[in-house]
Amino acid sequence: MIAIFSDTHSGRDHELECDALTAAREADTVIHAGDFTSEAALEAFQSECDRLFAVHGNADSAAVRDRLPTARVVEAGGVRFAVTHRRDGGETGLAMFGRSRGADVVVSGHTHRPTVVETDETVLLNPGSHADPRGNRPGFAVLEEGDDGEEALEGEIREPDGTVLEAFDVPTA
Repeated sequence: MIAIFSDTHSGRDHELECDALTAAREADTVIHAGDFTSEAALEAFQSECDRLFAVHGNADSAAVRDRLPTARVVEAGGVRFAVTHRRDGGETGLAMFGRSRGADVVVSGHTHRPTVVETDETVLLNPGSHADPRGNRPGFAVLEEGDDGEEALEGEIREPDGTVLEAFDVPTA
């Protein structure tokens, strides 16, 4: 399982609860698209995950920025993820960011709005914010191997209590 988070915005903790906490603990790979805000939140997140791949966001402290890159590429589950907090140019900018990195999925944050956009070349995924949704539904994403033997990961954006907001598929290599 791959669990994807963004926009924790905490001065003290990871703010994970219910199914979001379970996903972070049980995932083979955890991706975070930035804005932990504090080093304490980053460290709390790291303490729950075996393999955390994160970037920093615009609201992260200098200590967090020193520890995390602005962008990164992660390969997991036969899928190549390009991760950034935000990218100028909206969907076009994100698609270009992904194309330049050979990504199957572009993971971003910043808007706190859980969304999935499927383009011709890549899937644009914003898991939303599990902790600070700012008028949106709180969210995080999970991708798992399908039961039917298809060459795709089955993805869902979920609320922290496990309620599914949106389902999608990501073809694997």
